[in-house]
Amino acid sequence: MDHNVTQVLMPVAIFGGLGGSVYFFTKVMTDYVLKKKMIEKGYVNDDTQAIFKQHQLEESKYPSLKWGLLCFFGGLALILMEYIPADPESPLPYGLVAVSLSLGFLLYFFIVKKQSK
Repeated sequence: MDHNVTQVLMPVAIFGGLGGSVYFFTKVMTDYVLKKKMIEKGYVNDDTQAIFKQHQLEESKYPSLKWGLLCFFGGLALILMEYIPADPESPLPYGLVAVSLSLGFLLYFFIVKKQSK
């Protein structure tokens, strides 16, 4: 079973990483081109600058909190797996990591939602 999981997860990880890289590269380049064209056409005034700044602030709100919570809950899952007996071919460790990381994301969501009110 371990060999089959590797055969399935390896292409998913490779294509997922490649797809994510292409997506973020394309997003950065199109945002740059859009901003450059707006500046060339003279559409940039105080209102549009405020929109760009607000968009940047919304994207990066509490990034260290998010990654701190994810690392904490991921580490907590690894610690719990040390004390929970499971077969080497059991899907229990994957489920435990997924659930704990989801709890970290949910906690982050509720903290950000509470702070934004």
